[in-house]
Amino acid sequence: MANGAMKQMTMADGAEIAVYHVQPLGERRGGLVLVQEIFGVTDHIREQCDEYAAEGYEVLAPALFDREHPGFEADYTGPDFERAVELARKLHPFDQSLADVETCVNVLKGKGPVFVTGYCYGGSVTWFAACRIDGVAAASAYYGSLIPNSEEEPRAPTVAHFGRFDSGIPMEGVEALIARQPANAEIFVYEAGHGFNSDRRKDYHEPSADLARERTLALFRANSG
Repeated sequence: MANGAMKQMTMADGAEIAVYHVQPLGERRGGLVLVQEIFGVTDHIREQCDEYAAEGYEVLAPALFDREHPGFEADYTGPDFERAVELARKLHPFDQSLADVETCVNVLKGKGPVFVTGYCYGGSVTWFAACRIDGVAAASAYYGSLIPNSEEEPRAPTVAHFGRFDSGIPMEGVEALIARQPANAEIFVYEAGHGFNSDRRKDYHEPSADLARERTLALFRANSG
């Protein structure tokens, strides 16, 4: 397995934030910006980065909340969870997350195609990155709650993954999104709950996680990755 390291990077607004950076193993397929859940760049997120690096991607995972809470890494319950929600919904501007992803895309795009993936909060960021950021070759968004109500359509080929039993993302909205047939997007529904990709969470569903990952890698490889 690849091993990355946290490093400081200067963002477009001049702020320095930590970014987990891992080089690809073997032949380089492209760059990947991997966007955190509300819980920060946790060991789970770093592990996801390492797994994509093992597939041939140079990965950057920005610590999006470093301006408000440097080094934030949270558990999934209790005061940590409450702080994560406060950071994501009250203290940290969503557009700032998009700007930081764009900085990471720009760092990588001189070397080849750049992809974006993300989970939960990062899933929403990923969808809007595909809608707004130049230089994104393809994107894979996991259970982002802002996606079903979005009127924006991806400009890059995009897949979005949702769990049928996700208590925080009503299926009515997902079904309406599917019915709208947004440009460049394919929507998948899994027999799982929220957070099904994370083996640290009670809703982890290995068959769904494996299938979503296969679809993600297939998308990237179909778009020069």
